[in-house]
Amino acid sequence: MIIVSFMTYLFSTVTSPKIVYIPQGSVFKSISHLQDEGVNLYKIDAFILRLIGQPQQGWIDLKVEKTSRIEFLYKLTTAKAATRAITLIPGETTTIFLRQLSDELSLDMNLLQRAYDKHAPYREGSFVPDTYSIPNEISEEELIIHLLNESDETMQGWANEYKKSYDKEKWLQIVTKASVIQKEAASVSDMPVVSSVIDNRLKKGMRLQMDGTLNYGEYSHQKVTARRIRTDRTPYNTYKNKGLPLYPVCNVSKNAIHAAINPKSTDYLYFVRGKNGDHIYSSYFSTHHKNIINATK
Repeated sequence: MIIVSFMTYLFSTVTSPKIVYIPQGSVFKSISHLQDEGVNLYKIDAFILRLIGQPQQGWIDLKVEKTSRIEFLYKLTTAKAATRAITLIPGETTTIFLRQLSDELSLDMNLLQRAYDKHAPYREGSFVPDTYSIPNEISEEELIIHLLNESDETMQGWANEYKKSYDKEKWLQIVTKASVIQKEAASVSDMPVVSSVIDNRLKKGMRLQMDGTLNYGEYSHQKVTARRIRTDRTPYNTYKNKGLPLYPVCNVSKNAIHAAINPKSTDYLYFVRGKNGDHIYSSYFSTHHKNIINATK
């Protein structure tokens, strides 16, 4: 009777999306992840799966939405989905990244934007720059949810590493500062110094007056002009508004997060990009003014 019941269980129906994602980790983590995705699996399935083999990591193409339990578990160890690599570079805005996803994966831009607006915790800065393997057959909403989940897990790891609360509002402040650093820094080694300038100006009640904050959204790669500074009335314009922008201006790297949390100790209040591309820092406006003249000669 027990054997008959077990065989009935093995050939019971499992319903799942045709393409599922298996994260890195143990068999039990794989089963738990699929349960969270709504697949009708149970703890015993983890033990059965261990007898069959090790589940593959990444995207699994099951071909069908309904199959027997034993076939479903077997496919987790053997099948793989055809994927493409999509790279989000540090400092890029979500608008540009969604357009990239639309172009390279032939997805609907409006549906991508709608899914992002629905599921993202922040208006900007919710993605972690990385190279992602994306299956060829995936819906706009499934893709956005996957990228946001992966990014959220990574950011939680960063918060734990730096012993910071992952409270959404507190973490938003760190990401926002990091996004300004990401846009302004000339190099990774430059980031902690830019971070110190931000802190020093904020402590003195000075406006940040940083061009990078105006490279948000569709303006990611546009040169900031005097006219743009005068006419932009958004919360991103740090020439007009005190403090950090209300939201991040781009998606940030771990290096920028590190710099935001660990600024270098300086008394700098100003910087300008020199002829060789490196920043020239100063503590006084008179020196800064001379540096600007020298940099433009």
